[in-house]
Amino acid sequence: MLISYDWLKRLIPLDKPATEVAARLTDSGLEVEGVHTFEQVKGGLQGIVIGEVLTCEKHPDADKLKVTTVDIGEAQPKNIVCGAANVAAGQKVIVATENATLFPFAGESFQIKKSKIRGAVSEGMICAEDEIGLGASHAGIMVLDTDLPNGTPAAEYFGLASDTVFEIGLTPNRADAASHFGVARELQALYHTRCQLPDISRFKINNTSRPINIEIADPEACPRYAGLTITGVRVGDSPAWLRNRLKSIGLSPINNVVDITNYVLHELGQPLHAFDADKIAGNIIIVKRAEEGTSFVTLDGVDRKLQASDLMICNAAEPMVIAGVFGGKNSGVTAETTSIFLESAYFAPASIRRSSQVHGLKTDSSFRFERGTDPNMVLYALKRAALLVQEVAGGEISSEINDIYPKPIEPFQIRISLDRVHRLIGQFIGVERIKAILTDLNILISEETETHLTLSVPPHKVDVTREADIVEEILRIYGYNNIVLHDNISASYLAKFPHPNPEELKQVVFNLLSGSGFSEIITNSLTDSGYYETAENPDGQLVRIVNYNSEDLDVLRKTLVFSGLEVLRRNINRKQKDLKAYELGKVYQKAGDKYKEQQMLALFLTGNTAAESWLQKSDKATFHYLAGVVQNVLVKLARTDYTLQPLQHPYLTAGVAYQKNDIVVAELGLLEERVCKKLDIKEPIWYAELNWDYLVRNYKNQLVFQELAKFPEVRRDLSLVIDRNITFDQIKSIAQRTERKLLQDINVFDVYEGDKIEAGKKAYAISFTLLDKSQTLTDKVIDGTMNRLMQQFEKQLGAVIRK
Repeated sequence: MLISYDWLKRLIPLDKPATEVAARLTDSGLEVEGVHTFEQVKGGLQGIVIGEVLTCEKHPDADKLKVTTVDIGEAQPKNIVCGAANVAAGQKVIVATENATLFPFAGESFQIKKSKIRGAVSEGMICAEDEIGLGASHAGIMVLDTDLPNGTPAAEYFGLASDTVFEIGLTPNRADAASHFGVARELQALYHTRCQLPDISRFKINNTSRPINIEIADPEACPRYAGLTITGVRVGDSPAWLRNRLKSIGLSPINNVVDITNYVLHELGQPLHAFDADKIAGNIIIVKRAEEGTSFVTLDGVDRKLQASDLMICNAAEPMVIAGVFGGKNSGVTAETTSIFLESAYFAPASIRRSSQVHGLKTDSSFRFERGTDPNMVLYALKRAALLVQEVAGGEISSEINDIYPKPIEPFQIRISLDRVHRLIGQFIGVERIKAILTDLNILISEETETHLTLSVPPHKVDVTREADIVEEILRIYGYNNIVLHDNISASYLAKFPHPNPEELKQVVFNLLSGSGFSEIITNSLTDSGYYETAENPDGQLVRIVNYNSEDLDVLRKTLVFSGLEVLRRNINRKQKDLKAYELGKVYQKAGDKYKEQQMLALFLTGNTAAESWLQKSDKATFHYLAGVVQNVLVKLARTDYTLQPLQHPYLTAGVAYQKNDIVVAELGLLEERVCKKLDIKEPIWYAELNWDYLVRNYKNQLVFQELAKFPEVRRDLSLVIDRNITFDQIKSIAQRTERKLLQDINVFDVYEGDKIEAGKKAYAISFTLLDKSQTLTDKVIDGTMNRLMQQFEKQLGAVIRK
């Protein structure tokens, strides 16, 4: 929801900075998600001033150009070359000064710079209407009739003003704030001042020549319906002030009558509808349910089938509007309309919500009706709109106000305990402060005792129906930040201690692995020294058991490889060949006269990754499958800032090492055949080993939250032919260095090595995801980014770009 600050200040006396108001609204529950500047003309005519042409002479080297000197209020006149045929000495003109940026009516923006044109110095630009975005005319430069001094900003001459606009993320329960007046009521309580509705004392009935009768057939769905007729209106364009008001909150002007209904809706939160009175058959409005299956064409030209639950606004012959949701094709105001019937009503939220959902129609009107509008605003909004229609479209009010309100909606009566209010708030704020806040919120105190208050809550506060709701209203205005947290407070919502619990981390990772189909194994730390070859494991590095009971258990394991392979061998020998296993255990090593123990996480993978099934193909275990699991574990442990390095593990081949600051974080690859032969295993075994102690010691759960992008991502693909020894990590590193701002993701989706490319080469198909968080990417920016990336790949990698 967009709210104009200038519009707000017409409803409540406020001179606070927009940033402060935004912060106060956010603290009270109306979250301001953004603060924007609205300009009637893009750029606000910054750097564009009024100037006076002092001299005008023909350019010596160009027949169609003239050399002028222009006084723009500075010490020295500016030399400006101009190509307009109508430029002449003595004229008052619009001048874009050096470094000003122009936003023309059509085309790209451009900056004015000092230059030479056919040898003549030009220090600015004398502008036509279209060149500064004021209109489409390019017949010649603008010649002004004004006595304003030279150098006066053009924005001042044209009466252009900017506005600050709040973007509020309105929650469903805050229907009372779905308008400028609703936000003004909130600020009334926050700043302890008074907001004021626009004056409607001028409203009067001019005649009663065009009455329209009203009949409500379903008073439960439509508790209140009011309307009046205005004749002699002239439908046309709205005045500039009205167009700019609507544009500032993102609405497109349509015509003066429709614009007034939209204006009042966003000012007061009361939806209105203007009918062409001449199209109301029988001069009667009937509010009733639709007949099941009735065909109804809405304003968007769609033929919809009505349901019996749809509440309709009908005339004597046919339905005209889906009540509170959308108008019919023939119900609206057109350029030929001269008489209108202005509707203002209160509809039951449930009825409007049902019709809106059934027909998939979400409008500004349904947004408010389905959350709950103020039944007491119906007549005021009707009179306000009628006066504005007369102001911008003329006409006379030609009927009495017909207000059908058989059962008035009464305020909510709530009795609250002052002690309970203070207990729920968490501290004593005082009875007088509570009463002042309630008064500022327009909640009347109808009865008061020493311990209790009986309150009359106006119907526009649809979410305030219980004592707890009253406490929330008080606390919102008093300020959550003003509630003191005591030193001895203890609650489950407090942040965790910075040092994680290793057992909790272990459980997180184990849940991940088990959920990925891996089974936990637990093996003996004692193992056979025969597994270790002397060249790879000198005798001095093994931790030997002095009094061992078995020659097969004479050393402490130096790696988890062999004890894990023993488990795999036992399963493979029993025809269980599709295996996924993990173990978290300690390994031991002797260095000189010191002993070292370290906890490692091992992953084993062999056979197929999933059981055979008619539903899916059974794929063999691969390096990439295991690498995906390892990366998921590293992400869970908040470790993603590693680099890929060549593998140096004594038992692995065809793999990689994940490294951080010269520390090996993880290694994975295919266990060498000679290692598997030690245990008579013939199947290929994929193995990964993670440095658990390091990962836990360096765990930092630094969650980063950021706003969802408002602008779309763009994907571009490249096919690179590169040397076989070049890794994807090198490509990724070059791409990230080349484009730090826009590049969000880079991914390989195909790799080819074969006889269709030269020997020693491979082809990568790579996708690049680009995103600018401040604006929509243009083709020019995207192409420029991709060209820079291609140049760097060619330069640094010798890549050939396949096109």
